[in-house]
Amino acid sequence: MTDANPDILPAGLFDLLPPRAEHAARLTNSAMAVLSSHGYDRVAPPLIEYERSLALRMQGTGRQHLFRMVDPASMRTLAIRSDITVQVGRVATTLMASAARPLRLSYAGQVLRIAADQLNPERERLQIGAELIGHDNVAAAQEVLRIAIEALASAGVTGISVDLTLPDLVDTLADTTFPIDRQTIDTVRRELDMKDAGALAALGADAYLPLLYATGPFDAAIAALAAIDAGGALASRIEALRAIAADLPGDVAVTLDPTERHGFEYQSWFGFSLYADNCAGALGRGGTYAIPDGQGGHEVATGFSLYPDALLDLGEGDNRQPPANILFLPLGYDRAVAARLRAIGWRTVAAISEGDDAQALGCTHRLDGSEIVLL
Repeated sequence: MTDANPDILPAGLFDLLPPRAEHAARLTNSAMAVLSSHGYDRVAPPLIEYERSLALRMQGTGRQHLFRMVDPASMRTLAIRSDITVQVGRVATTLMASAARPLRLSYAGQVLRIAADQLNPERERLQIGAELIGHDNVAAAQEVLRIAIEALASAGVTGISVDLTLPDLVDTLADTTFPIDRQTIDTVRRELDMKDAGALAALGADAYLPLLYATGPFDAAIAALAAIDAGGALASRIEALRAIAADLPGDVAVTLDPTERHGFEYQSWFGFSLYADNCAGALGRGGTYAIPDGQGGHEVATGFSLYPDALLDLGEGDNRQPPANILFLPLGYDRAVAARLRAIGWRTVAAISEGDDAQALGCTHRLDGSEIVLL
């Protein structure tokens, strides 16, 4: 079958044109500057790795998202990354295994998924993140969450909100106060995600019903969670959540959904999602987790990933306007003068022919000798 237009891109893939491509670069640079200022050193893993390495480190989550191909050099199966976090884990536990802990690493790059989902139609996305490797305590969670919020704020994001969760909550209760058959745990998790009280009762999991009502604004939700008689099984987690929430900036709205699991398949005791006004879906997620070391052991870590592509559409109408201070340089312009102007912030566009139209090229000013003339 011949395509009607061979230049059409595959579903879920898009070109970034001006000014959105420039906006994406600014978002990346501002976020990475925040991470660097907090001592997170940048790493840049390759786009493609051996499929076996990526799949093993995904711990059974997300393998279905991997594009696979055969390497003609080694005849082994390769995969395009769908998540940079697992690559950073590989770097930390191999090439940087002897580095002092906590090890702070950051990254930014594109990831590719084999199929889109309903909430995220894009198959290629920008992922920016940081990993604090060697600790998963409250202090680590506080640092990582604060930095994630600061990185978004640096990109001009307002109305930031945080939703906290306890990814291993059902497992913890099933092993202690509210025992259920191990084969029933996944079903209980699913019904909690669906907020289906009737289905929980039908499963004989009535003890888990109060968790459905421990959601919403943090203060009320954490009080409802603390009121559940779990024989002390939740005490340390509740204390930790209160400490984390108390450490957040006052203008950040905090909610709690203790049984939320979507996007937290490999997190351990703590997870969070980040949202912002006028942005559909989560801008990022993070939490505590364990990094497999490839030898049957693991190392604890705390981190986050941001997916800021949605921010490119905020104020897009304004972004389509020509940037200020673009200076047209006519033929024969003084290069020394132009260099000095660029050094103080001007953006220049040089004429290539007599027919070049300064205004059509988006310029706001014209250089006339050493003088700047408004167009």
